[in-house]
Parts: sequence; C-alpha cells; structure tokens
Amino acid sequence: MNLRFLGTGTSFGVPVIGCSCATCTSPDSRDRRTRHAVILEEDGRRLLGDTPPELRLQLVAAGVGSVDAVWYTHVHADHTNGIDDLRAFSIRRPAALRVYGSENTLRVLASRFDYVFDPSIQPMEGTTKPEADLEVFRAYEPIEVAGFSMLPLPVPHGPIRAYGFRTGDLGYITDAKRLPDATLDALRGVRVLVLNALWYGKPHPTHFTVEEAVEVARE
Repeated sequence: MNLRFLGTGTSFGVPVIGCSCATCTSPDSRDRRTRHAVILEEDGRRLLGDTPPELRLQLVAAGVGSVDAVWYTHVHADHTNGIDDLRAFSIRRPAALRVYGSENTLRVLASRFDYVFDPSIQPMEGTTKPEADLEVFRAYEPIEVAGFSMLPLPVPHGPIRAYGFRTGDLGYITDAKRLPDATLDALRGVRVLVLNALWYGKPHPTHFTVEEAVEVARE
C-alpha cells in the first residue's frame, strides 16, 4: 500500500496571494503548497482523498490518469472545489465514479454542486460533467472502498466533523484539533500515522499545531 500526498497546504495555499512574508517569498520549492489531497494506491487501485481547487495540476504532476473512488473528509471549499476536474475520469469510465462521505458531507455536496449530482441537470451539447454516485459512510463502521477496507474516523473541526480513516496499519487524520477517545483508540497500533499540523507555537482553534500533533502521536 502506498499513500501519496498531492497537496499539503493550508486553506489559502502557499504562497498566499499578496503575502510578502519569508515563507511566501521563499525560493525553496518546499514552501509552495497546494491544498489538501492524497492518493491511496495498492495493486493498481486508487482512492482519491478530496478534490481541492488545484486537483487537475496535482494529478497531472503526479502522473495519475485514473482513480476508482473519491473519499471526502469534509465540506470545506479547499477540500471540495476542484470537483469539476473529476470530469476527466468520467469520460473514460464505463460507470459513474463512486464518491464517499458522511451523510452531512454528501448532503452539502449535492446542494453546492447540484449540476454534478442532480440527474435532471444534463450538460449542454458539446460539454460534460462529472458522473458520480454518492455513497454514505458512517463513523466507526468499516466499509470497503475501491477494494480498501476503510474505518471512518470522525474528528471535530470547528462546528463540523471531518473524517479521517484507518486502513490496515495506516491511520490518516486531517483538519483536527483533538481526537475523540474512540478515534484515538481506533488508531492504536498503526505503523504509520498522518496528522495535520498547521504551524509551530501559536494555538489555532480548529487545527493542531506541530507540538500538539506530536503530543497526540505519542499517546
């Protein structure tokens, strides 16, 4: 199993428009970060995590030409607003792409991007739209997604829930400030743990700092 990071930036991305700080003006390529997305791969199967605004650029740079399903962590714009780029997969697939998320996430997606999910809205001649079917996952209930055995793990993210996952010995959490006891227990024993960490020092209301993420990992 392989996990590829397509984007690891904040909701603004880095550099931030109009910012002249040392990071945003740095010539170091590591200081250029697109918004969150990952690819989970095994035996030719690919699960895409989130569809950020830079999705097309990320997939082209990574050489990814197909995915088998999409896992949405939550509904924030930096994780969803590249959904239209899924069209590139739809035109090559015989069946609709399966899109997984919590009940609330999928409800918001269906409303925000109604042209994707409402069958009564059809593209004009000469145009296309993503062909996708919605599939609900529920907290702590195992589900098979694109051949991966996934355990959805909820974490509080401001007023909403974001969902990471455990699959095998891999635990993945993004956009969390704390881990509920049940989520922490479900992650025990993983060999690889991915946690979000916004920056050093100054606390943030909805994201771990680096120090907080390290402390959680040590638990």
